[in-house]
Formats: sequence, C-alpha cells, structure tokens
Amino acid sequence: MRFARSKRILRLKTIDSCFEELKDSRLVEDTFTVDEVKEMLDGLQVVVRGEVEMELINTAHTNVLLLRQLFSQAEKYYLRLQSDISELENRELLEQVAEFENTDFKRADRTLQETSKPKLAPLNDGGVSELLNKEIARLQEENDKLKARLRTLESQALSALDEKTKAERALKNLQKDQSQHQPAAPSQEVSSLEDTVAALKEDYERSLSAKAASQKDLRENLISSKHELLRVQEQLALAEKELEKKFQQTAAYRNMKEILTKKNEQIKEVRKRLQRYEPSE
Repeated sequence: MRFARSKRILRLKTIDSCFEELKDSRLVEDTFTVDEVKEMLDGLQVVVRGEVEMELINTAHTNVLLLRQLFSQAEKYYLRLQSDISELENRELLEQVAEFENTDFKRADRTLQETSKPKLAPLNDGGVSELLNKEIARLQEENDKLKARLRTLESQALSALDEKTKAERALKNLQKDQSQHQPAAPSQEVSSLEDTVAALKEDYERSLSAKAASQKDLRENLISSKHELLRVQEQLALAEKELEKKFQQTAAYRNMKEILTKKNEQIKEVRKRLQRYEPSE
C-alpha cells in the first residue's frame, strides 16, 4: 500500500504539472475565442488521459507481478490458490481497506520499527490441497517405517549367518582335535555343538523366510501406496478442472472478459489518435 500510495502521489503531481504548464504557456492573454479554448482543453485532455491510462496500466501490471510472487511461494507448499473476482468490487471491503490505509499512514513511526521484510508463511489450506498434503505425509511416514523394519530384518539375518559361520568353524576345529585324540567315539561337547549348529541353522532359515515375507509385504504396501497416491492426484486434477470450468461460467468472469475487450478497443483507439499528433510534434 505504501508503494501504491507513492506511485499515486507522483502521478497526481504529474497531472498538476500539466495544468500548471498550460496556465504558464497558454493563458497569457485576457480574452480567448471559443476555438482557442477548445483547442487548449483538447490538448490538455490528451495529456491527462495519457497520464491516467499509463498509471492504470502500470497498476495492473504491478498487481500481476505481486500475485505471481505470492503464487510462486504458495506452490512450494503444494498449494493451489483461488481468487474471487467478485470480491474486488465489494464496497464494504474497499472502505475497510481505505480506513486501514488512513490509519496506517497516520502512524509513520511504525515504518522505522520494521527492520525485516515480511515473508509469506505456510497457510492452513483446506479442501483438496490439505487432503493431498496429508496423504503425502502419511505415505512418507509409512514408507519410512517399512524401510526401518527392512533394515532391522536384514541386520538380524546377517547376525544369524555370522553366528552360524562361527559355530561351524568351531565344530570343525573341535572335530579335528577329537579325531586326533579319540577317533572312535564323539564326546558330549561335540553333540552339544552339533545341536547348537542345527538350532542356529533353523533360526537362520526362519529369519530368511520372515525376511522374504516382509520384503513381499513391503513391495505390496509400496505398490498400493503408489496407486493410492495416483488416484488422489487424479481426483485433484479433476476437481481443479471442474472448479476452473465453473469459474469460467460465472457472471463475474464474463463481465471481466467484456471489460477487458472494451479496454483493448479503447487502447487501440487512443493509439490511433496519438499517431495523428506525432507528425506535428
């Protein structure tokens, strides 16, 4: 609002200077004919019209750039912003904005206290955007849990395999020692080690089976999550298309389109008129 106010004041000063220049350059006599007065007013009309038109065009383009920045920031949070054109002509809201502007500029010391630029904060958006954000967060959390579970199963399987390898190596060494001293009959310790190796082998096989089943469940869960995400995205796209179609069918959209068409025709007509004055200038 401060930026728009400064531009508006500058343009008003330019219009005032147009009138002052007319007074200083043309109003040098006491009497004027009707044709002379008409010529002066026509020339002043062209100049003032050009200044006002330039200010309106600049204001519209500035608003486009501002909205582009806001929409670009909103896209970082996966938001889809919608604007209600009919609210731009709400007289009550316009009066509230005017009152806010007058109150804000009366307290000029607030400008000195502002040391940092305001940033667009994340919005608690509702509807389809909120649904998409929650679905993405849920799928991401579920994916992290499945990955952590898979890492745990892999670690357990590796530990069991390591224990099995150590037990087999110890059993071979023990059998080698027993064969050198008592080759006829195996001792009780050898039987115990064999039972331990068999138990470890059984545990390892169970771990492998559990790991395979877990990996199958993980793949199925990931596939179903991807399908669910694609379905949600498709529903969001259809909803956006439906909202856009409804907006184009509203009276505000048609009125705005007619206004823009008339403005373009007026701009073309003004340019044609201005081209007539270029040879004399």
